[in-house]
Amino acid sequence: MITSKPSAKAGTKSSVFKRMRGQKQLMLMSLPILIYVVIFSYYPIWGWTMAFQNFSPAKQFSEQQWVGFKQFKFLFSDEIFLQVLRNTIGMSLINMVLGFVTAIVFAVLLNEIKNKLYKRTIQTISYLPHFLSWIIVTGIVANTLSVDGGIVNDVLMKLGFINEPVMWLSKPHYFWGIVAGSHIWKEVGWNAIIYLAAITSIDPSLYEAAEIDGANRYKKMMHITLPGIKSIVIILLIMNLGWILEAGFEVQYLLGNGVVVDWSQTIDIFVLKYGLQVGNYSLATAAGIFKTAVSITLIFAANKIAQRFGEDKLI
Repeated sequence: MITSKPSAKAGTKSSVFKRMRGQKQLMLMSLPILIYVVIFSYYPIWGWTMAFQNFSPAKQFSEQQWVGFKQFKFLFSDEIFLQVLRNTIGMSLINMVLGFVTAIVFAVLLNEIKNKLYKRTIQTISYLPHFLSWIIVTGIVANTLSVDGGIVNDVLMKLGFINEPVMWLSKPHYFWGIVAGSHIWKEVGWNAIIYLAAITSIDPSLYEAAEIDGANRYKKMMHITLPGIKSIVIILLIMNLGWILEAGFEVQYLLGNGVVVDWSQTIDIFVLKYGLQVGNYSLATAAGIFKTAVSITLIFAANKIAQRFGEDKLI
């Protein structure tokens, strides 16, 4: 009698269920989080149907007028949205690049400090701004750049770089730089924590061997420290590419004004304007769907590229 062997797929399924039965406590512990994610992250996706309707809050779902991709066609033919998209991508790329570079450089330099008390003091001071709200941060930035007693104008005038105070927040071509500087000051210390943790996992014997071979601090940083945290950098880069259209909301909304509106508005501000202020919920939802679709696409693309080059992947 010929008996058929159980398929590998069936064996894989049984092993998965076996592991799940052996981890009942962990499954029960994760159940509240799963319920939270379903309620607040997946159930609201039902609202995406508004993007394909001329949505009216006064009508029931069955009474809504379906218009297909009309909102998306209008979105990509609207000059204001294309301008907002440019601002979002521009500020997001600047924030991402400068955020990565400054956090890595700060972590590597901080690792070279041998005095533990001095090192911990600098690290604590650097990540304290992370816990400040953007309302406080933008208030500090506005006071710093003020024409009436602002420290930036005072220092530049005393050094002779400018003859009179500059209205920094009223200069459109300075706005992206101000936003990037605000993000770096607020987050550089916090972002460096994960790199410092990755550096501590590097084998100390590598540094000892390099020192015996005559390598100085700079060469040890370039040939041991940076390659040692490369996998962490790639994983974080993949994760951050998914947020490429998340340039921010609070800092642009709070620092922006009518003079720099063409350079300060992001997609989130656009959604707020058309969704709540104008009442065009369908157009606002279409903009939100576009942002989500781009984010998911970029994550999978970056993950695939990392896999192709033999680097660690996220998914």
